[in-house]
Amino acid sequence: MFGDVLHTTEDIRAADPLGADALLAAVPAMNAEADVAALTVALRALVPDPDRAAEWSVGGALAAMRDLGILLGSLKRHGVQPLAAVPEAYPVLELLGRRTDMVPRDTVHHYTTWNPGGPRRRSYTGDPREALLQDAVRALHPGLVAALDDCGRIARLEPYDPGFPAALDRVARRVRAMADSIDRTVARVSPEYVAVTLRPYFDEIDIGGRPYLGPAAPWLPLWPVDLTLWQCDRTRPAHDASLDASVPYAPPAWRAFHARHRGGVSAVSKLSAAVSWEGADRLPPSLTASAEALDRVLRLLRTLRARPLGTARTAYGDELPRDEGGGGSPVALLRSVLDLTGENETMVRRANPRRRPAGAPVGPSAA
Repeated sequence: MFGDVLHTTEDIRAADPLGADALLAAVPAMNAEADVAALTVALRALVPDPDRAAEWSVGGALAAMRDLGILLGSLKRHGVQPLAAVPEAYPVLELLGRRTDMVPRDTVHHYTTWNPGGPRRRSYTGDPREALLQDAVRALHPGLVAALDDCGRIARLEPYDPGFPAALDRVARRVRAMADSIDRTVARVSPEYVAVTLRPYFDEIDIGGRPYLGPAAPWLPLWPVDLTLWQCDRTRPAHDASLDASVPYAPPAWRAFHARHRGGVSAVSKLSAAVSWEGADRLPPSLTASAEALDRVLRLLRTLRARPLGTARTAYGDELPRDEGGGGSPVALLRSVLDLTGENETMVRRANPRRRPAGAPVGPSAA
């Protein structure tokens, strides 16, 4: 399902359709000096003729958006709306968005997964800490893609099926690897660097009268995992609205995943219904295995969700006038997702006879 993204990753990284390697290597120095004039000239120099851009492959168009995006974010970091400075970029961004079936600016996927490493790395600051953040997301991307394939399997199975807990355990291993990677990265990259130095490059920009968020690297796009495990039928209007705002920034395959599963029955609901039907004190081994596996993965998701919230609190503190995490993601939303994950984890734990407190209710009424 998601292999098409991975299949083209190396081609996108290798592509340089704008001939931008040498110019983009100078961007960190321009940013260090807040040289808006040089950044403006650089963006104007890289904007291709629309007819030329229309001939590129999808991979080439993604690479071009990646490279233009570094300059878009850099100009906005220094207080300039990039399309006000270089209006001729507008039709090209719109064309690249249509060509790739994505938003008309760069996303976290352009900035990390599709970004070359080594001397060709596209970077705002050139700081090794920025490279660490980019590489952490790049390294986790294949595991996240594999987890989404398993989430699709979970959506097609019932808790009685032995494939249900097996797929959940594979997702749990992927989530645990993500959490471990984030811990290693946070140990080397301070929250203050992310908040003070890097985050301003992820501010939204105006394109055609609409705001588009930047390619924030610190937070992984985990909503597809949430969607099938608990979110598709057990959420709140405010979170639904935020998810709907996030989905357009995803690659086409991820958006198709959302469309398939947004009105489905979550793993939590399927397990809750099965437990209610069987009676929690006489669960067959298959349901017990499913309850334990779902409990494990929800606990891991909650732990993983707590990482960015803790980082945001450390970085921003109580004095920050705008309650935002990386790239404009509200800290309030991080708290909301953490709370929702915890509520669903509690309900599943009540359905698990090995973890349920004595006398605790089970089934949908326990949610």
